[in-house]
Amino acid sequence: MRTLRRALRLPSARAALAVLALVALLALAGRALAPHDPLAQHPGQMLRGPSPGNPLGTDYLGRDVLSRLVAGTGLSVAGALEAVGAALLLGVLPALASVWLGKAVEWSVQRVADTLMVMPFTVFAIAVVAALGNGMHQAMLALGVLFAPLYFRVTRAAALGLRQAQYVEAAELMGASRWWILRVHIWGKILPTVAVTTAQAIGQALLVVSSLTFLGLGVQPPQPTWGGMLASDLGYLAQQPWAPLFPGLAIMLTVGALNLLADAIRDSGHAGAGSGGGGAGVGGSPAPATAAAPAAATSAASESAPDTAPVSAGTPASGAPRTEEADSHVTTR
Repeated sequence: MRTLRRALRLPSARAALAVLALVALLALAGRALAPHDPLAQHPGQMLRGPSPGNPLGTDYLGRDVLSRLVAGTGLSVAGALEAVGAALLLGVLPALASVWLGKAVEWSVQRVADTLMVMPFTVFAIAVVAALGNGMHQAMLALGVLFAPLYFRVTRAAALGLRQAQYVEAAELMGASRWWILRVHIWGKILPTVAVTTAQAIGQALLVVSSLTFLGLGVQPPQPTWGGMLASDLGYLAQQPWAPLFPGLAIMLTVGALNLLADAIRDSGHAGAGSGGGGAGVGGSPAPATAAAPAAATSAASESAPDTAPVSAGTPASGAPRTEEADSHVTTR
């Protein structure tokens, strides 16, 4: 959570959150905010340019482009979130299990992840849709399965480094359960990494969802989506060459804001590790600054000690005056 709070102080993160807040508002209340019915067709107003009544013009069926763009935000974002949510569950949990449940589980899960990583997104999604039916949930489940290895690799790499930490080994020796160790010592430290991966994955999923909708997979017409608007506008570029710019700009701004947020979280995590790494003790607590104490004490002693005569070889090199006991010791030697 400290990493997330540090990220919010960055101007880039605030700008990204402002864009994402607008996208979230349109996703939740897009149909209510749309100036016209996004499904209403007006054959007499087909392929109109921008006007006061239709600020972004109309499409090939006379539907208001602005209304469809605003109303399509919900389905586009919901599809990306559904795919990333499935990937989060299918990637993070097996990654933690592979670290804590032994070699057999580790080998099995890694082989499954390796298999999924070599599968192409589009071909796998088409195969799943052909087997389960063409629908939004089927397509998003296929995307979630293919995004899962990304979470698996990132979470496993972070958990392996923490598995050998001294405070984790100490907790195991004290009899702490695996669940308690994961909840207290592990999850809080891999959360920033998962957050960065999630921000990047949502942007990638949004692009893939738009691509699948462009191909006719997932959300079906006449429901508006950004990818569906791109697909329909390409057939009328001669009449409206500017039409694909509007859904394309919406996709670009959303994905760019997600990438900015991911970069801000990652940079904040690196800055926190750099500032706290030099004096950090077990469990992340700062270590007491005792290394400079002997040097400071020696310097203070040398400044406060009285001037004395040079000490001959074999005598202690101290600033204190020689005593009879020291003289007898030298004579004996």
